[in-house]
Amino acid sequence: MASSLTKDSASTPGPEKTFFGHPRGLATLFMTEMWERYSFYGMKALLPLYLIAPGGMNMSATTATAIYSVYMSMVYLLALPGGWMADRFWGPRKTVIIGASVVILGHITLALPNSASFFAGLALVALGSGLLKANISVMVGHLYDGPKDPRRDGGFTLFYIGINLGAFLAPLSIGTVGESVNWHLGFALAAAGMALGLAQFMLGSRHLSAQSSVISQPATPEQRASALRTGLIWLIVAAALYTLMGVTGNFADWALMPLIIAGLLIPIAVLARMKRDKELSQLEQSKLSGYIWFFVVAAVFWMIYDQNGSTLSIFGKTATTNNLLGFDFPTSWYQSLNPIFIMALAPVVASAWLWLNKRGKEPSTAVKFASSLTLIGISFAVFLIPLIDTANNGGRVSPMWLVAIYFIQTVGELCLSPVGLSLTTKMAPEKYSAQMMGVWFLAVTAGDSVTGLLTSPQLGIDLNNSGAVAVEAIIAVIAGFGIWTSRKKVKQLMGSVN
Repeated sequence: MASSLTKDSASTPGPEKTFFGHPRGLATLFMTEMWERYSFYGMKALLPLYLIAPGGMNMSATTATAIYSVYMSMVYLLALPGGWMADRFWGPRKTVIIGASVVILGHITLALPNSASFFAGLALVALGSGLLKANISVMVGHLYDGPKDPRRDGGFTLFYIGINLGAFLAPLSIGTVGESVNWHLGFALAAAGMALGLAQFMLGSRHLSAQSSVISQPATPEQRASALRTGLIWLIVAAALYTLMGVTGNFADWALMPLIIAGLLIPIAVLARMKRDKELSQLEQSKLSGYIWFFVVAAVFWMIYDQNGSTLSIFGKTATTNNLLGFDFPTSWYQSLNPIFIMALAPVVASAWLWLNKRGKEPSTAVKFASSLTLIGISFAVFLIPLIDTANNGGRVSPMWLVAIYFIQTVGELCLSPVGLSLTTKMAPEKYSAQMMGVWFLAVTAGDSVTGLLTSPQLGIDLNNSGAVAVEAIIAVIAGFGIWTSRKKVKQLMGSVN
C-alpha cells in the first residue's frame, strides 16, 4: 500500500498540486528546511559574538572559537544517530517533528537570561538539528519516482535554494535583533522561526509521500532494549565524568575535551570499521580507500572554512569598520555573504562543469578537491593582509576584505561540497549506501574538532593570530598540491568513478 501511495505522489501532478512543476510536498519541505536553516544560521551568526561580548559571556576569542567549533562538530556528528533513530524507531517524518521541537526548546533555553542554562540550550539545538538534518533530505527523495525521475535533480536544486534563503535572511534579522536590541531576544527569534517551520510542516505533511512515515528497519524488542541500555550507560558515564570535573574544579578547563575527542575518534572508528568489513568486494574496498583520501581533504577544508563563523566573525567585530558607503551594519551580517554568493555562483559553477564536460575537459574529482583546498588556502593568505595591517598600525580595516575572503571561500566550497555529495553516492559500498551520507558529514565533524582542539584551554592557540592563519593557509595549499600530485593513484582506487 505504501509503495502505491508513494508512486501516486510522484506521478505527474495536476496544476493545483504543483510547486514550480514539482510535487506539492516539496513546498512543505522547502519551507521547513528554510526555517530550520533560518534558526541554525541565526544561531551561528550570534554565537561567537555573544560569547565574546561584555554583555554576553565575556569570554576570550580563543575560548569562543573552541565552543563554537565543538558546537558545529556536534551538529554534524549527531546527524548519524538522527538517521539511525528514523530507520529503527520513528521514521523520517516523526523524527523531523521531534527534532524541530527539540531545536525550539533549545532556542527557548538560550533565550533565558541565565548563563547557567546556556550550554544546555546549545546541546538541545545541536541534538535537534542532528535529528532533523539527517531526515528531511531523505523525504525530498521520497517525493519522486526513483532516482531516474527527470524532476528529481531540479527538486533538490529548489530545496537547496530554500536552505540558502533561510541562511541569508537569518543574520539580517536574528543577528540585528541580537546585536542591536538584546542577545536573548535574538535567540527567541530563532525559536520563533523554527516554530513557524514546524507548524507549516505539520499542516502540509498530508502532501508528503507515505514512505516518509515508514520505519525502514524496525528495531526488534531486543534491539530496543539494547539501545536503551547502551544509552543509559553512556548517560551515566557522561554524568559521572562531568560531575567529577565539577567537584574537582576542572569543569571550565576540561568540559570540551570529551566532545573534541569524540569528534575526532568517531569518524576514524566508522571508516576503520568499514575498511575491516570482509564482506566488501575488492572493488568496494578499493573505492573506500580512495574515498578516505577525499574525506581527509574535506576535513582539512572544513577546519578552515568553518572559521568564517568564528575567527573571521570575531575579526569583523574587533577590527573592521562595519561601514560601507556611509551605512553602518551589524557584524552578524557578514554571515549572509556565503548564502548569497552560493545562490549567485552555484548555477555558474554547475554550467562551467557542464560546458567543460561537453568538450572533454572537465576536471576530475581529485582536481576539483585540490582546487577547493588551494582556494581556501588563498582565502587565508588574503586574510593575512588586513590581519597584519591591524596588528602593525592599529585601527580598523574596510569590510571589503571580508567580502573578498568569503567570496573566495564560497568558490572553494562549490568545488568541494556538491562534488563530495555526488562522489559519496557513487563510491559508497552497497552495504553502507544508506549510511555514507552521514559519513560524509563526519568530515565536517573531524575538521571542526581539530579547530576545537587547537583553541581548547589545553592548547589555547589564538587563530586570530597572523602566524596561525599563515600556517593554516600553507597547510591547505600543501594538502591541495598533495591531492593533485596523487590524482592518478586516487583515480586507480576509484575504479570507473571519475
